[in-house]
Amino acid sequence: MTPGARIAAAIDILDRWLAGEAAEKALTRWGRANRYAGSKDRAAVRDHVYDAMRQRRSLAAWGGSETGRGLMLGAVRQARDPTQVFNGAPYHPEALSEHEANLPRPMNLPDPVRLDWPDWLWPQITAQLGRDRDAVLEAMQQRAPVFLRVNLVKTTPTAAIQALADEDIETQAHPLAATALLVTRNARRLAGSNAYREGLVELQDAASQAVVGFCAPQKGARVLDYCAGGGGKSLALAALSRAPVVAHDANPARMRDLPQRARRAGVQVEITQDPSADAGQFDLVLCDVPCSGSGSWRRDPQGKWRLTPEKLAALLHSQAQIMADASRLVRPGGCLAYVTCSMLPEENDNQIRDFLSAHPHWSRIAARQFTPLDGGDGFFVARLTKD
Repeated sequence: MTPGARIAAAIDILDRWLAGEAAEKALTRWGRANRYAGSKDRAAVRDHVYDAMRQRRSLAAWGGSETGRGLMLGAVRQARDPTQVFNGAPYHPEALSEHEANLPRPMNLPDPVRLDWPDWLWPQITAQLGRDRDAVLEAMQQRAPVFLRVNLVKTTPTAAIQALADEDIETQAHPLAATALLVTRNARRLAGSNAYREGLVELQDAASQAVVGFCAPQKGARVLDYCAGGGGKSLALAALSRAPVVAHDANPARMRDLPQRARRAGVQVEITQDPSADAGQFDLVLCDVPCSGSGSWRRDPQGKWRLTPEKLAALLHSQAQIMADASRLVRPGGCLAYVTCSMLPEENDNQIRDFLSAHPHWSRIAARQFTPLDGGDGFFVARLTKD
């Protein structure tokens, strides 16, 4: 495919997404209808689509409309002469209209448009990030880096770096977590690498790894991952504690691959449907609660545009209920770790404040907000202890 054909494909997929279809579904549908497209073509089209979703508002301002064509025209206008692409050549987008050819250069865009943030969430992100707001949101407009977690049960960071290099995958240690490796070349080879298949490394954001380290699981501690999902933090907790970890999720189907992942990693993870049988017995209960995902919107940009006040309110209710339920599972003197991949104060500090107000026998040990300026995704973590 030519560069212009790739952009034409992205326009079609973006129009489907703007009409309400999930981005991954639209990409899959396009791929099935265009089986001639090679792996590099598919990757390039996918990158165009996700870049446009991250920068939906600013690109629409540059391209003159919030359509697939407008978004891609905006992206091209920022980089080169758009007539090189929008020229009506075979498989290229149609030639520029007179209106499009004479679009002015956007000047003095409102900050939420310039930084691609929903208007209704502008006060919240400003309150949370303060002077770092613009720098963080500029980072959120770009692709997220790819990180690996070194599985200390099987190897060391130095040995993992060499094992990956032997397969022509370049990585380097990242300061955010002792187990974090930043992939600097050939990230798309990871899934087929021996290092991954043998459980030496796992895909996991550096801030997510730092959150697990912040929870400070002690060797041999009895640990429960209460909202385990796919189990990435369960595996990391098991590697740090060198003890079996209990995993639970309200939707057990999310954990279906966890036993296989645990075997590959060489750690023990016990899946439970009802952890209440062991109420008051856990040294550490980790609650990585359902949230807006605002800290990881550069990975899942469609979430940014589909969150509504009503959906956020429902999430806040669920988070509070999960904290209350999970707190009953912690032993006296134990730790409840509350985690979100969010940068919204309602989901973070405000939730901790409300929980402590309603549960006077609990106190906060420490808390930290991670942002993309730290290198990884945006995460919040608070450690609470029970008297």
